[in-house]
Amino acid sequence: MFKHHTLSRAVWPGLAILGVLTLSAQPVSAGECPADKIKPNAQQMVDYKPVGVTDVTLGAIDLGKQPAHIEGRELRFRKLTIEPGGIVPWHSHDDRPALIFVQQGEIVEHVSNCVDPIVHKAGDIRPEVSGTSHWWRNLGKETVILYVGDVRKDPHDHNM
Repeated sequence: MFKHHTLSRAVWPGLAILGVLTLSAQPVSAGECPADKIKPNAQQMVDYKPVGVTDVTLGAIDLGKQPAHIEGRELRFRKLTIEPGGIVPWHSHDDRPALIFVQQGEIVEHVSNCVDPIVHKAGDIRPEVSGTSHWWRNLGKETVILYVGDVRKDPHDHNM
């Protein structure tokens, strides 16, 4: 049988504060470049080819045929799988905004305007907007799975 224990009223406020602190300590978005590490052209373009990456388009919508009438643009939803040691090569988001969701694993991003690499973990969301040029590498032992929503202009743009 279990004994029923009651907590004194003095303990409840402390538990409530502990709960709030625990929740507020959880990351709510992807890792970011610390303000003191932001520097124009901190990382130069590298010419790596894709390694161990699978890019599958799960769905797409022609935005010119939607009420927003954004001609020449496509909203895509993709799944990228990056094996251990895998590389997503250097690319720019100047004309292709995206949101990346890290579903599984941990991956390192090398961004043009950050001196240090940025680590992204499962549950993180990374906005990629104009001015973002970067490449990614899976340095871990676990396969990384990313879900990507992006707005593509050029249907022949096969950048990841």
